Amino acid sequence: MSTDDAEQTQTFADLGLRDELLSALTTLGYEEPTPIQSESIPHLIAGRDLLGQAATGTGKTAAFALPILDRLQPGKRGEEPSALILVPTRELAMQVSEAVHKYGKDLGARVVPIYGGQPISRQLQALRRGVDVVIATPGRAVDHIKRGTLPLDFIEIVVLDEADEMLDMGFAEDLDAILEATPESRQTVLFSATMPSKIEKLARRHLTDPINIRIAREIAEPGSAPKVRQSAYVVPRSHKPAALGRILDVESPAAAIVFCRTRHEVDQLSETLNGRGYRAEALHGGMSQEARDRVMGRVRAGTAELLIATDVAARGLDIDQLTHVVNYDVPSAPEAYVHRIGRVGRAGREGVAITLAEPREHRLVENIQRVTGQKIAFEKVPTIADLRNRRMELTLATLRESLIDDDLDRYRTIVETLTDEFDLVEIALAAVKLAHEAVGGDEDETEIPEIAPRKQSGNYEDRGKPGKSFKDGKPSKDGKGGKFGKEGKGPKGDKGERLSKGDAVRLYFPIGRSAHVRPGDLVGAIAGETSLSGKDIGAIEITENFSLVEVPGKSVEEVIGAMKRTTIKGLKITPRRERF
Repeated sequence: MSTDDAEQTQTFADLGLRDELLSALTTLGYEEPTPIQSESIPHLIAGRDLLGQAATGTGKTAAFALPILDRLQPGKRGEEPSALILVPTRELAMQVSEAVHKYGKDLGARVVPIYGGQPISRQLQALRRGVDVVIATPGRAVDHIKRGTLPLDFIEIVVLDEADEMLDMGFAEDLDAILEATPESRQTVLFSATMPSKIEKLARRHLTDPINIRIAREIAEPGSAPKVRQSAYVVPRSHKPAALGRILDVESPAAAIVFCRTRHEVDQLSETLNGRGYRAEALHGGMSQEARDRVMGRVRAGTAELLIATDVAARGLDIDQLTHVVNYDVPSAPEAYVHRIGRVGRAGREGVAITLAEPREHRLVENIQRVTGQKIAFEKVPTIADLRNRRMELTLATLRESLIDDDLDRYRTIVETLTDEFDLVEIALAAVKLAHEAVGGDEDETEIPEIAPRKQSGNYEDRGKPGKSFKDGKPSKDGKGGKFGKEGKGPKGDKGERLSKGDAVRLYFPIGRSAHVRPGDLVGAIAGETSLSGKDIGAIEITENFSLVEVPGKSVEEVIGAMKRTTIKGLKITPRRERF
């Protein structure tokens, strides 16, 4: 359709971005804007407030980061920040900081991430040297504001990224107070994967005549992906190349397309997989037509088994022998997912669709399932034992095939000569060993951390009453649980049933009602300083002088270590396991 065609041919240059940013995007391998970028960037450059609904993986970071960088003044800039980006977790703070730094490198953008788990002294030094963009978790931002080390007088734009997640984690009061402490003339941008009533209330309080953007989702037609086995693996970003290699080793595809977001990622992954012994070819928009034709010739001839490509470069490709489609990154929209996996399972053939999802991307995978109406099974990344078993199977298959089909008489002299010195079984074992090493052997592997997909459960509601602004120099007023439920129960009074009794461990926190601590303070501190989300935390009991919090057993040491490095209500506390 004409609208779709226009979107497909749109470039970043069409969005009105300055040359330095266009150069950086080209260097990073970005080929065209995603829908959320196309719709958001022009309005943000124009200075409008914006309320956007977009899931993780849709390109939100560039959607707000590029307009922020576009407005930076050339030459020497002041020491105080002009932009503040608030995010729910330290992991996301690091990711956003890295992205903003890469986009703004040619502009000399000064970017400082502020999050728990990092020495505050290092953050203080960075802030004193001067900064343009601050990326912060709400809890650590509050600490700096109280200290007077995060000046907000010259803030021109505030971005709330994954706002629904921040509210779920109990940061509603902190967000209100931070926003009230910034200039009224600021531009405010709010992105959220979902739009519950509490997000709309937050937007009404702090956004002025905002542009509303909700990326349209196409409903997949029934049967659009026939006979395709669909699975997803939750993998930390740093382990994705190794996980993909291991999955491919187990799957042994005849021919596969691996989709990546950027040219740079395509080139990097191609090198990694070729180093692992695969015959991988890269395909992206930065290649000449002649080079692309050569790549496709090798793929169709069967001399290459993996095609690593961007969506743009792979448009219109039809490979008859294709058996697997791999989403190295979760597609930005369900319709993109359906389009990709539709390349396999054609003409009644069976196919396999594999998606690698980072821990934060579970919502995007769930959204794809909901919109397409197709089941995506979450599976465990193959272990070293799984890999060895698979390689043994390949060795067995190779030997059986050789025994049936090959002319082995020319090797008979070797075997007969060796039988004078060795037992026939030992000779066979040596031959099997050589055959096994030829199909991959037992390489030195490192186990990949197992991460279970986060289960959907009741969200945390906003806790407590709105606090006072930081402008009056006082911490916000204490609430008494608000919608959180009675003390001694988890969110919405669920009595902590989200953790099984065998998995839950109660931690003793030496802080209670006398220090005006609320359940939201404990949830926010733990979720902000560790890899846990608010939904991973079970029942909370608060007494006058101490609190008890249920956490997953495997995360106990992480929580204790992280809490030693931070403060709750301005107090240093050291939690421990509950003593019975």
